[in-house]
Amino acid sequence: MENKSHALMAGLFTLLLLAGAIFAGIWFKQDRVQWVPYQIATKQSIPGLNPQAAVRYRGLDVGKVDGIAFDPQVVGQILVNISVQPDAPITESTFATLGYQGVTGIAYVQLDDDGSRPVRLPSSPQKIARIEMRPSLFDQLQTRGLAILQQTEEVAKRINGILTPENQKAIIDAANNVSRAAVALETIPDKIQPTLDRLPAITAQAQQTLGTVSKLSADAGALTRSLNGLVTGLQAPNGPITRFSSSMEQLGAVAGKIEFETLPLINDARTSLRTLNRTLDNLNERPQSVLFGSSVLAPGPGESGFTAPRTPVQAQ
Repeated sequence: MENKSHALMAGLFTLLLLAGAIFAGIWFKQDRVQWVPYQIATKQSIPGLNPQAAVRYRGLDVGKVDGIAFDPQVVGQILVNISVQPDAPITESTFATLGYQGVTGIAYVQLDDDGSRPVRLPSSPQKIARIEMRPSLFDQLQTRGLAILQQTEEVAKRINGILTPENQKAIIDAANNVSRAAVALETIPDKIQPTLDRLPAITAQAQQTLGTVSKLSADAGALTRSLNGLVTGLQAPNGPITRFSSSMEQLGAVAGKIEFETLPLINDARTSLRTLNRTLDNLNERPQSVLFGSSVLAPGPGESGFTAPRTPVQAQ
């Protein structure tokens, strides 16, 4: 009887211990953080993203993925429900991208903020706020990689078009021409060498010429200074030019006097002399005119009253 009581007590203790362990496990497992729900809506592919995946804000763990489902209202749109710690700085300009852990391909949600609208984004289970999802670096590389491949294919087609037999022949001919030009260039130094050998003599002659030019410049400078002195002397207040100008003015005054005073007297004297000459000629021809006066002369040819003399008629 005593053995049965001991066994019963041991069984009860075992059951109580098991129940306490289960209760402690449930207690410690219980999450007492008040998570804030958010929803991410995207039409992009989300490979590698699974429920319970991490949600990080600029590299810090701030939550987890609760579930992934299709949007029943928008065809092709995916809804990702996440829970975020209440102290996470989620604003209206916060956006989400997909990040990948190493080479395993396991994805997580990466939250970031561009700071364009720094206003807190409220959310609650009754009204869940949505966060924009932007293409991740992998998506951008995939899109741009496809564009790069298309451009590479286009370049390859153009290169194939360039490398036609005709173009190949033209390229080979151009290379041959360059080769011949290079051979011709090799002979240029031999042709230039005689000229280079004469350069020292030419340089010496050039130096002598420069010396002569310098001396000529000095002489020209001295001549210029002499001419400047001569011009200065000529242009002095009492210089030759001034005296010559004064003489010309005096000569002009004398010429004016001769023109306006002497020349009229000379003209009058000339007229008197002509009159005196005519009078003497008349006295020489007709001395009696002194006593009887001068006779009236018959009008000559061309004068009024002129009559031509008659010519006597000869007998037949």
